[in-house]
Amino acid sequence: MGDRYEERASRIDGAKVWTLTVPQGPGHAVLPDGCMDLLWIDGRLLVAGPDTRAEPPSGSGGGSYAGIRFAPGTAPALLGVPAHELRDRRVALADLWPAASVRELTERVAGAADPAAALEDIAVLRSADTAPPDPVMRFVAARLDSGRTVAQTAEAAGLGARQLHRRSLAAFGYGPKTLARVLRLQRALALVRAGTPYADAALIAGCADQAHLAREVRELAGTTLSGYLAARGADPPT
Repeated sequence: MGDRYEERASRIDGAKVWTLTVPQGPGHAVLPDGCMDLLWIDGRLLVAGPDTRAEPPSGSGGGSYAGIRFAPGTAPALLGVPAHELRDRRVALADLWPAASVRELTERVAGAADPAAALEDIAVLRSADTAPPDPVMRFVAARLDSGRTVAQTAEAAGLGARQLHRRSLAAFGYGPKTLARVLRLQRALALVRAGTPYADAALIAGCADQAHLAREVRELAGTTLSGYLAARGADPPT
């Protein structure tokens, strides 16, 4: 029996509420996706910052996990911390919010029949008391995800290169070029999972060729295209 993953759209705009059940045995690495998550793992509330590399699986004991995944650029306003401070990190929510408040929230999630729904409730209540995400940076993320270049995106957003980079660090955790690479990788992998041949997936996603995509997979995901599919029990595309 393999991993069982389920997700649904959240009441938070652009976010996904998810659950994951992992059997005993080696797990899958978590690949960069430009997002940040509020997590419920082993009875603890954690925050997963934006990744620039694959996050190794956390042991082989299996278990059930829940989370809410925030769209690129949307979590820092809700969490109250710039994204670059959490880059490539997993931190306890109590390190970001008052400890007494987090203890109460932890008890609430622990006692909930649906921990994922309880996480979403926390996010919804928090969002009512915080400023909304920067709409310009959400526009930037959408443009980059559509395959626009960083220069084209900066011009469309009315930002200079330095200003775009500075605001990207706060919103995404890294510069716009890294976000563009991460989003392109995710587009390519989605195409490969759907059975698109590697070369076609590379071009459609915005890579120069299959070799370019292969390098990006090695650098960002720490594996190969065939290794990525094999780890998910999928056959290579024909």
